[in-house]
Amino acid sequence: MYFKQFYLGCLAHASYLIGSEGEAVVIDPQRDIDQYLAEAESLGMKIKYVIETHLHADFVSGHRELAARTGAEIVFGARAGAVFPHLPVKDGDELKAGRIVLKIRETPGHTPESISILVIDHEISPLPQKVLTGDTLFIGDVGRPDLAGSKGYTPEEMAGMLYDSLHEKLLTLDDTVEVWPAHGAGSLCGRNISKETSSTIGQQRSFNYALQPMAREAFVKMMTTDLPEAPAYFSKDAEINRSGASQLQDLPLPQPLTALQVKGSAGQGITILDVRSSAQFGAGHIPGSINIGLNGQFASWAGSLLKLDQPVIVIASDDDEVKDSITRLSRVGIDNVKGYLQGGMYAWDQAGLQTNQIPQIPVDELKFWMSDKQDLQVIDVRQPGEYRTGHVPHASSAPLAKVKELAAALDHSRRTAIICAGGYRSSTATSILSSIGFTNLFNVVGGTSAWINAGFDVEVN
Repeated sequence: MYFKQFYLGCLAHASYLIGSEGEAVVIDPQRDIDQYLAEAESLGMKIKYVIETHLHADFVSGHRELAARTGAEIVFGARAGAVFPHLPVKDGDELKAGRIVLKIRETPGHTPESISILVIDHEISPLPQKVLTGDTLFIGDVGRPDLAGSKGYTPEEMAGMLYDSLHEKLLTLDDTVEVWPAHGAGSLCGRNISKETSSTIGQQRSFNYALQPMAREAFVKMMTTDLPEAPAYFSKDAEINRSGASQLQDLPLPQPLTALQVKGSAGQGITILDVRSSAQFGAGHIPGSINIGLNGQFASWAGSLLKLDQPVIVIASDDDEVKDSITRLSRVGIDNVKGYLQGGMYAWDQAGLQTNQIPQIPVDELKFWMSDKQDLQVIDVRQPGEYRTGHVPHASSAPLAKVKELAAALDHSRRTAIICAGGYRSSTATSILSSIGFTNLFNVVGGTSAWINAGFDVEVN
């Protein structure tokens, strides 16, 4: 058996290629599919099936393009309601790729149509050796139960289904069965996912907090308490996956734009997206632009903060960054990149156009300002759970996804230091606040991690 995990750090997303004897299966593919085609070709395998463990909400899948380019059959759980030709599968169904048998287990809870896939190589054993769990069981966590959307289920009902799926389907497997999920640490489809990208049933039975012995009612309460808000793009991406995304090769190519053309787009309902690092952005950027750096979880934050149907102009350091940003935006369904600033910020400066700056300050400078009792407001843009574990004393909580709407409660004129865990999200927050009129902003380099490492006091509440 050939088995390979493809891990996409930007989306904390894992996809898989499994095959034997000239036949292969791709499971939960990302939207740009060339790596699967190249891998199968290098192995002399033909892709027979493209299997989705569920209707993914956090990224757009390439299942339709992969099927169109290979002749493979698309497979979904029977309850997915996909509107294109596909093979609907239910509990106990089997698919084959060479000598490999893939046995379907319906495991609803994260979504109603979720399935897990038992992988059996009969040359090794008639029992499963691996299970691909999609978003039902993660390493160190389980799928969140509140993404059913229009399906008509409450989070409590979904959590009950999840409990049953875990205890009646997955935890009945042998402890040695390998667990391969669809996401890793950083995914918004869970809350406490480990940095590990695989495990075993036995290890998860011992160490996963959600699998410890407890009554169904206690599990339901735990799974539905303090859920982080689902990004707005989740429901849209799930529907794109239900109908199938356009092929990437059919999308129009973004146009190179002059500095004056970019300037003329301001106020025209176009998002100017600066994908450079926080340091580069802070040193000089186009007024009103939004900074989401390619060096972090770019696609997830772009999907969360940008409107999927709003035109985008990209500001990058070079052409490679432009191409990378376009690909990564398409992975969350942002297909309307209209253009990019040719020559980057150098061209903008050469045109003599205005730039804005965001000073980048170290934590010891922030500490000095606080001890000197200067007029200062500190805004922590991490998630509420992160904030509660420890934050800079007297810092206010305004999670990045909500910072724009919470800004009304802040004083636009005061000196405002923005902090997160390491400086990435805070730079994005400063760009958002700057775009709505804040003029005295500072990004804290190294964030709360640097604050704690410096030995400074933290407040817990």
